Amino acid sequence: QVDAVRVYVNSSSENLQYPVLFVVRQQKGVLSWQVPLIFRGLYQRTYNYQEVSRTLCPSEPASETGPSEQIIFVDVASMAPFNIAYELLVTRLENFQLETNKPFNFTASPSQPQYFLYKFPQDVDSVIIKVVSDAVYPCSVVSVQDIVCPVYDLDHNVEFNGVYQSMTKQAAITVQRKDFPGEQFFVVFVIKPEDYACGGSVPSSIHGNVNRTWNLQRTKNLQVTIVPSINRSVYIQAMFFSFLSFLSFYLGSVIVAFVHYIRVRRKASSGRLSPEDGSGIMTSSHPITSSTPEGSSYGAIDESSSSGGRQLSSPERGPPAGSDTDSSVEEESDFDTMPEIESDKNVIRTKVFLYLSDLSRKDRRIVSKKYKIYFWNIITIAVFYALPVIQLVITYQTVVNVTGNQDICYYNFLCAHPLGVLSAFNNILSNVGHTLLGFLFLLIVLRRDILHRRAMEMKDIYTLDYGIPKHFGLFYAMGIALMMEGVLSACYHVCPNYSNFQFDTSFMYMIAGLCMLKLYQTRHPDINASAYSAYASFAVVICLAVLGVVFGKNGMWFWVIFSMIHVLASLALSTQIYYMGRFKIGECYLGIFRRAAMVLYTDCIQQCSRPMYMDRMVLLIVGNLVNWSFAIFGLVYRPRDFASYILGIFICNLLLYLAFYIIMKLRSSEKLLPIPLFCIVATAVVWAAALYFFFQTLSSWEETPAESREKNRPCILLGFFDDHDVWHFLSAAALFFSFLVLLTLDDDLDTVRRDKIPVF
Repeated sequence: QVDAVRVYVNSSSENLQYPVLFVVRQQKGVLSWQVPLIFRGLYQRTYNYQEVSRTLCPSEPASETGPSEQIIFVDVASMAPFNIAYELLVTRLENFQLETNKPFNFTASPSQPQYFLYKFPQDVDSVIIKVVSDAVYPCSVVSVQDIVCPVYDLDHNVEFNGVYQSMTKQAAITVQRKDFPGEQFFVVFVIKPEDYACGGSVPSSIHGNVNRTWNLQRTKNLQVTIVPSINRSVYIQAMFFSFLSFLSFYLGSVIVAFVHYIRVRRKASSGRLSPEDGSGIMTSSHPITSSTPEGSSYGAIDESSSSGGRQLSSPERGPPAGSDTDSSVEEESDFDTMPEIESDKNVIRTKVFLYLSDLSRKDRRIVSKKYKIYFWNIITIAVFYALPVIQLVITYQTVVNVTGNQDICYYNFLCAHPLGVLSAFNNILSNVGHTLLGFLFLLIVLRRDILHRRAMEMKDIYTLDYGIPKHFGLFYAMGIALMMEGVLSACYHVCPNYSNFQFDTSFMYMIAGLCMLKLYQTRHPDINASAYSAYASFAVVICLAVLGVVFGKNGMWFWVIFSMIHVLASLALSTQIYYMGRFKIGECYLGIFRRAAMVLYTDCIQQCSRPMYMDRMVLLIVGNLVNWSFAIFGLVYRPRDFASYILGIFICNLLLYLAFYIIMKLRSSEKLLPIPLFCIVATAVVWAAALYFFFQTLSSWEETPAESREKNRPCILLGFFDDHDVWHFLSAAALFFSFLVLLTLDDDLDTVRRDKIPVF
């Protein structure tokens, strides 16, 4: 047991010109202060205290040879030309050394800081210092310092040494034995003279322009408990759990593929093999008939009319001889690659009832190359985006480690397990699911792509004329986006804070946007957006997200401008969708809105007629109502978490479109095969569980670090992962199942002619 001495001094003098100076000389250090003791705050405010008490640094705290004498000199001096009364009291501290798992209560104030000694037990390599208080204010600082004299225990020097963090009601610091060669350290508690560092205001006792105050009552009751942290075996268990959990998805995929292979072989050997067996890949070219019921009411128009008065035998066959299918002009422009239908494509795309054959008339190879640009562009974006991100977060982590300032990063400090130079390894490890499942999705898409190419090489006419056109570029882009979401989320959680929030959300915007584009591309392959315009739109969204975080808190002007952009963009996109892309923004900037107003007037006001495209109109009305509601909500409430607000807009639009697609699919007498049905149910269940954990807020960079720590909670899984880590696990699985829904949703249509597949 180590003993320590505490010196208490008091002086009734209020003369700041002639303070009383106290100098304590010890064997290995000198400690000095003055009375009145002056603390400085913002705007040149000063806080003076006439009572001061300080703990003297033990000269040999590491000695285990028993008690020894310490000679201490206390010098008292003043330059005052008159006598000054003072009081000096030296006491011995009975409870200077903290014990493991034993709470200790004490009191501190700005002029009476406290610190205590802790020694690592023999079998403990890491501990968590937990500090709690019933009162939010006064703001305090908890510091961990090496056994060096003097101890920095005042507001103006506590940040000079060791690791520290500000505190209101709760603080937690993880300390490892390897960081302290002497296997012991000091825990220092400092009360700040002002509360601005913790989100507070000027002390209530200060009125008007008074910049000098005396003896403010800023006493805080604190309780400190030091508990052992997890050992190495928990790290190993957590890593095995993380990887095995997601590798099980690989095993499940292999089993499903193997079962499907066996079933196809058995049907092939019995002569009952159908052109499509639920995998989305054509396997034979036996004659088949359409599965669309004869009495289908979706669009009862003649087959010949679906090709503009001509019989269309193979809408996706190669171009006429002599055409340049590899021309970069054709790949990247809006011009159709089939000149012979140029004259009637406007007529076809504005028919009341459209079929897939009407919107899959361009050359398959050119369209596939167009969609592959999504894949190559997102790889380029990912590389250029990720490299500076990684460099920046490494710098952040280095600054935290060198300065010891734990207010830089917004961790859940009650469940932040360090590894190497990383302060919260668990938050990084939990993102492995996005990367593993993104790679698995790429493998699944690659398998389908290879089988489809084999069918194409066999010149299978049913591969060309039946089912949804197989363009895999957007699927590849989705897989890369999921992997990059894991990488960038891990980078963000290296040091989560106000400056790098966009790392965690940028690819979430892209994932939501790509899913909507893929869903639209399924039945509109000829008129979907190009990769360049899509990624440019994502860039605009990310810029708005950054501006919203910077200016959205108090800037009403920003919310007005953003809401106008939101509403106008919704109207412009609605017009494009309603007219199947036949109204170009570039050709007539205001024409879209003029056309929309004209249609609204003629169809709904002048004639009160039924809209020409009822299903599309219903979807767009509901979609616009949802988006306008978001815009009104933003104007009225101005949510502080603007990044999540933008993400909510994307997700709601995606869910709305997916629900519309499935409803229209079932309405058109199409069916859901077992695999997509299972994926839909799994997606709904896993997303519901994931969102529950997402809304368990454990920290918030919108508040001060001290206020954020009030939300910290202990680990809930394996003693290693917290609620947000569970969100990472479940959201990765939910996104994977969501992607599988889009990949397999229309597998039932591979036996249906395209001129029988309705467009909606």
